[in-house]
Amino acid sequence: MTRKICVITGTRAEYGLLRWLMQGIKEDPGLTLQIIATGMHLSPKFGSTYKVIEGDGFHIDHKVEVLGTSDTTGDITNSIAEGLIGCAEALEELKPDLVVLLGDRFEIFSAATASLVARIPIAHIHGGESTEGLLDEAFRHSITKMSQLHFVAAKEYKNRVIQLGEDPKHVYLVGGLGVDSIRKMQLLGKVELESQLKLKFKTRSLLITFHPVTLENETAQKQMHELLAALSMLDDTTLIFTMPNADTGGRLLIKMVEDFVAIYPNAHAYTSLGQRLYLSAIAYVDGVIGNSSSGLAEVPSFKKGTINIGDRQLGRLKATSILDCEPNRNDISRALNMLYSTEFQEGLESTVNPYGIGGASEKILEILRNVNLSDLLKKKFYVLGHE
Repeated sequence: MTRKICVITGTRAEYGLLRWLMQGIKEDPGLTLQIIATGMHLSPKFGSTYKVIEGDGFHIDHKVEVLGTSDTTGDITNSIAEGLIGCAEALEELKPDLVVLLGDRFEIFSAATASLVARIPIAHIHGGESTEGLLDEAFRHSITKMSQLHFVAAKEYKNRVIQLGEDPKHVYLVGGLGVDSIRKMQLLGKVELESQLKLKFKTRSLLITFHPVTLENETAQKQMHELLAALSMLDDTTLIFTMPNADTGGRLLIKMVEDFVAIYPNAHAYTSLGQRLYLSAIAYVDGVIGNSSSGLAEVPSFKKGTINIGDRQLGRLKATSILDCEPNRNDISRALNMLYSTEFQEGLESTVNPYGIGGASEKILEILRNVNLSDLLKKKFYVLGHE
């Protein structure tokens, strides 16, 4: 009898990280892959990216609708409730032996809660990280406490999971999944990339992703306004926007980007690039700008610079290729000048990605295949210093 592994995914970026692990589970004769798609995957506003999952040859066993027509705090709370109900129903039907969750979004928090109540062990990927500007910080650590197996990206994150009381024998240092995608994906050449994006690269080019800082009140619009003001002065630069996530205030930022692109012919916006186009774009742009985790976790592997704006990623490990700046046009412009400086560009070749060199998918798969699931649910709080 095969072991049923249920992967629950809610966003385009998260699926991009999980894809190769999912492929490994699918191809393993001792495992049966189940998939629950939820969150932005099912929303036309965010590209209906469940179609990407299906296009990659996966069968989605259950779809859990959670997103409403707006993104106020009340709507996000309702989405959490709907996700909890929907995931509970899906898990009751699928009856997996183990649930695999990645990250820290509200949809994943709902999935973890439903799995815990259903007494299904959880394998949590990318726990122990810190993003002090986000609700995700609390969601992530809560998911850690609901999970039994932990796959972390760096030693510092392993230590933090153990600090939360998790048994070290169930905390596995595997590295970041994003590096696997870079290593395994066949990226596009520049001409094909331009053809698919329907643009021509100018002398300079930047990839921009900016999300709301969810633990700050009413800052998203102001910060995006400052970013766009700085970018408006770069008429010699191809600007490639990927749209914000379905966080509180995200739809307002989408509208601002759409308005900007309508005015500036060197700017282009995409609801969802998908992993291949996104990674291919990183390979050819001069750098990445915004506040996405990808700028810290994946971009350093390309030896490209990242301008990290504001506090959204405060607390994460950072390579030397990261340029932090305040969310105002003057400091963003300063960081842009630094990005293009000869000294900074020459130093990029020595960049080391703190999230590893790849191989996380294979390491996780090996553990999922062989770990004893029979005694995982009842956990003892591990006290530091009482080894």
